Amino acid sequence: MSFDVICFDCDSTLSRIEGIDELARRRGLFEQVAALTDAAMNGELSLESVYGNRLELIKPDRAAIDWLADLYIAEMVEGAAETVETLRENGKLIHIISGGLRQSILPLADLLGIPEQHVHAVDVIFDEQGQYRDFARHSPLAVSGGKARICRRLRMHHSSLAMVGDGKTDLEAKLAGAYMIGFGGVVERSLVREQADIYLLDSSLAAILPHVL
Repeated sequence: MSFDVICFDCDSTLSRIEGIDELARRRGLFEQVAALTDAAMNGELSLESVYGNRLELIKPDRAAIDWLADLYIAEMVEGAAETVETLRENGKLIHIISGGLRQSILPLADLLGIPEQHVHAVDVIFDEQGQYRDFARHSPLAVSGGKARICRRLRMHHSSLAMVGDGKTDLEAKLAGAYMIGFGGVVERSLVREQADIYLLDSSLAAILPHVL
């Protein structure tokens, strides 16, 4: 199969970490926050029921967001850079669609050669001192169904689209007619294994290439 656009989740797909959980670990709140994240990714809780709660607990300042940006890069999934480069060489458009924090994901995207306007994620809002104030509550990616909304927008301009990800929110892309590739190389989720169009357990992201080119 061949696709015009390949979309990637970020956490546990392009990078081995779950960003919000690592911010929580830095604040000594890992177990509390990770349980909420896992419940949302497994479809046990809605994303909107945990999104604001986690950020209110952590209150990540600008320094924490910069720290996370470095960690995303340090923990990049095996084969991620080569995979994105191969797709770009084959004329594919690459987008990141993530419920993560946009300012932390942008440096990873830049390293991978993905333009800023192709990064769909949730902005954090800081005060003048760089302290956490809020997040972009209007963002579709902070609620259930958001990834389907972004995919629908992209499909208005492109005929075929694939979504690569590890969680329930990535499955939502199927509602927009996307071909969903479940990536279990970092975290295996039974719901994704059952409902994805194809499910891969390889540790390298390069395993997707035969399925999208």
